[in-house]
Amino acid sequence: MDLNLILGLLIGVGSLVAAFILEGGTLGALLALTAAMIVFGGTLGATMMGLGREEIMNIPRLLRIALQEKPFPFEETIKKIVNFAIMARREGFVRLEKELETIDDPFLRNALQLVVDGTDPEQTRSVLEQYTYAAEMRHASGIAIFEAAGGYAPTMGIIGTVMGLVHVLSHLSTPDKLGPSIAMAFLATLYGVSSANLLWYPIAAKLKNKDVKERLYQEMILEGIMALQAGKNPTPIKSTLVAFLPPQKQKKIQEKASPQGGAASAQTPSP
Repeated sequence: MDLNLILGLLIGVGSLVAAFILEGGTLGALLALTAAMIVFGGTLGATMMGLGREEIMNIPRLLRIALQEKPFPFEETIKKIVNFAIMARREGFVRLEKELETIDDPFLRNALQLVVDGTDPEQTRSVLEQYTYAAEMRHASGIAIFEAAGGYAPTMGIIGTVMGLVHVLSHLSTPDKLGPSIAMAFLATLYGVSSANLLWYPIAAKLKNKDVKERLYQEMILEGIMALQAGKNPTPIKSTLVAFLPPQKQKKIQEKASPQGGAASAQTPSP
């Protein structure tokens, strides 16, 4: 589970509630069933109106994706592609067919399958780019759902507040109830703004973050497979793929490789 999303939500909501209580408020004063119905029900209804049946059914899966931690094994995949390049140079691309069953990642497996099948390099790149583009479009569609909810929620909060004030103004004959009624009315605005900025937009941002990482990961695989298919030496292939890693990890890999390189150069006899 991605604890950052849960922890961030708890910190955000907890900070607001704690600050309210420190100012002398009570937790019960922040609870209003009718305001919650207007904001969350209205936001859900407005969001659903712009979606198809398939997209609505996909919302629970998108929430699971946002909550799940999905690591992308960049370094492990680099090692695999470099090993594939070594095998291909020694025994040809046919040898790589035996490795297909050992690959769990569907994108890498499909990419290597294209190489084993002898697909034209231009077509290989085109097919893999199409996979990446299709995934990006699916992700963008899911992200748009939560961004739309984030846009509707504050408006629903204002609608709830206006409805509450209409109710308040219709009971001006009881002044002693005006204060609590007005406070209750403004809770709708609080629910709308806070849910947009502490729930819907953060979920959309989390999905965007995962999309960016997956695109980078697939781009790395694409470049590695294209270099492998072109018959490039494993060393430059590794150098190309390492560029996709963060600077800290690049530095670690270079530090691991440098002692070996130094030892190798020391053993090389001078002419």
